[in-house]
Amino acid sequence: MKKLNAAAIAAFSLTLAACQGSDPEAASSASTEVEPTPAPEVVEVVETVASALPPIPGDGIDVDRYAEHLRILASDEFEGRAPGTRGERLTLDYLVGQFLELGLAPGNGDSYLQPVPMVELTNVERSDLTVQQGDESFTLNYPEQMIIGSRRLGTDPHGVSDSGLVFVGYGVVAPEYGWNDYEGLDVEGKTVVILVNDPGFETGNEDLFNGRAMTYYGRWTYKYEEAARQGASAALIVHETEPASYPWEVVINSWSGAQFELGEPSGEPIMPLEGWITVDTARELFERAGLDFEAEKARAQTAEFDPVSLGMSVSGSVRNSIRRGESYNVVASIPGTERPDEAIVYVAHWDHLGRNMALPGTTGIYNGAVDNASGTAAMLELARLYQEAGAPKRTVTFLVVTLEEYGLLGSRYYVNNPVIPTDHTVAAINMDAMSLIGPTNDVVVVGYGSSELEDILLPAVEAQGRVMVQEPTPEAGFYYRSDHFNFARVGVPALYAKGGVDHRELGTEYGMAQQREYRDVAYHKPADVFNPDWDLRGVAEDLELLYMVGRELADGEQWPNWREGNEFRAIRDADRP
Repeated sequence: MKKLNAAAIAAFSLTLAACQGSDPEAASSASTEVEPTPAPEVVEVVETVASALPPIPGDGIDVDRYAEHLRILASDEFEGRAPGTRGERLTLDYLVGQFLELGLAPGNGDSYLQPVPMVELTNVERSDLTVQQGDESFTLNYPEQMIIGSRRLGTDPHGVSDSGLVFVGYGVVAPEYGWNDYEGLDVEGKTVVILVNDPGFETGNEDLFNGRAMTYYGRWTYKYEEAARQGASAALIVHETEPASYPWEVVINSWSGAQFELGEPSGEPIMPLEGWITVDTARELFERAGLDFEAEKARAQTAEFDPVSLGMSVSGSVRNSIRRGESYNVVASIPGTERPDEAIVYVAHWDHLGRNMALPGTTGIYNGAVDNASGTAAMLELARLYQEAGAPKRTVTFLVVTLEEYGLLGSRYYVNNPVIPTDHTVAAINMDAMSLIGPTNDVVVVGYGSSELEDILLPAVEAQGRVMVQEPTPEAGFYYRSDHFNFARVGVPALYAKGGVDHRELGTEYGMAQQREYRDVAYHKPADVFNPDWDLRGVAEDLELLYMVGRELADGEQWPNWREGNEFRAIRDADRP
């Protein structure tokens, strides 16, 4: 079996980072220097019987139809498909028209559209952070030492005053790992200081969480959510470049502009203030408190860790302006013939970045051909395959979501308001930035080792004569940065897999060069345009894989689960005991 060399791994890792458009930190991290990592484990192929796989109907993926969908969606006429623009209207009309032509049923009652309320929060005032220690006070300055914001709605200032600083290690409550950084601690009204990533990252201990591979507990989003659940008034995450996988400049860029939220109450608590501090700032705070930062971090990597007060308080606030709007998910379905109340969901995002009106003519259009007209066109081809094969036993839902580029908001809204309840959703299969470089020997599974969906994917991969590999840098947590993640967080097993860089005919050097060119020249730039010379044989094979996985589930009775020890398994077990 072939393995990717270290240079190929580094190149693919950077490109994967670039393709996670949902996460504002990802774009900048794509240009960060990344140490080559060891080649990923190639999954040992088991003996399977190809005839047992669901057959591909007709002639399989029609690459000409696929290319035409992609060309239209990425055309200048669609103006970069930004939510709330003419490009959105054209995109919605096109998708609904295609689903109607294919004969798919409306997926949201009698409509193909699901309205998604959105709110744009723009910071108009931001104070520095004032720290009080006894009779002495000092200031943490924006953006050199800290950055703060608030996701609370309303135009009044949000912040904290004389809020005690408490170091809570990694800020994790993970019963499956026997871990609770908040045990016995009351943080009501406090500001918690939290380390980024997981305890296992620094130690490399494979028995500690997931070793260097990030779990959801390592994501900054989780840390804010948990701190709010614990009653904290604010949380400050200590930024370090290696465990975060991006430099401080990315934090500044990501948090300085407008932020987007859903325009409906989530029911989840939100702290008045969320933010980051640099690691040098953390060292200074700990030194003033008579503590050694590195020693406290080492202590936090043990389950016996006890939180510690820094003996000082902090004050600061922000004020946002608010603009409300509405965008739309597109939902179509093929109702199941035997169990229509059970669903397999294919998900892709239709939105991109629109256009820069300051540039003349069409030069400022961010066409988003790869990201993600490629996945949206894939959705339409898969829908055609399903219709050609005939209705399955379970319902298959084709969900094309909005606002991925602004924080996975469209998929989050759907999961909060599902057409078929999530405890009756069998699996989610994501298509984001498809591989358009031609046929590859490797199929990369982002978040490899997460769920039993991989056991269904593997025989299909083998039938194509390919190998399944783990993502190159699991410590970066890319599994938590695309639309399937919103399904995962409510317990639905979710698969994100696509072709890699080991080109079947031209080798890894060619694949690496293609990935680098996209990353450096086209990602989130006007150069991400349709190319009529793309070799679409690889994407055709990838889509046939995803069809076989979904069809086997749609015609079967399986309820795949997360692997033992996965952070989402307890949620699934509670939903489906």
